[in-house]
Amino acid sequence: MKLLYKPLAIALGIFAGSLAGKLVTTIWTKVDDNDVPPDPDQKEATWALVLAGAALQGVVYSVVKATVKRGGAQGVEKVTGTWPGKTADDLETAAA
Repeated sequence: MKLLYKPLAIALGIFAGSLAGKLVTTIWTKVDDNDVPPDPDQKEATWALVLAGAALQGVVYSVVKATVKRGGAQGVEKVTGTWPGKTADDLETAAA
């Protein structure tokens, strides 16, 4: 079952990236006049804007990725009755 989950996980990852990008744009337009955070090598960008943009992107991408990945795994478990990811037993076996 875990093998069948891989293509779904890839599709969910693409969806999560797209969703996160839209969220970053929506949030950033409330912070600054630009649509997206500045690139770190943009000369006119201040340190504060560059670091705030990087922090926002990191938080949003991580939270969206975790939410979509966890939701996908729970959906697979609900449909198949089998958890597609790692379990506590897997971690104990690997540690032994």
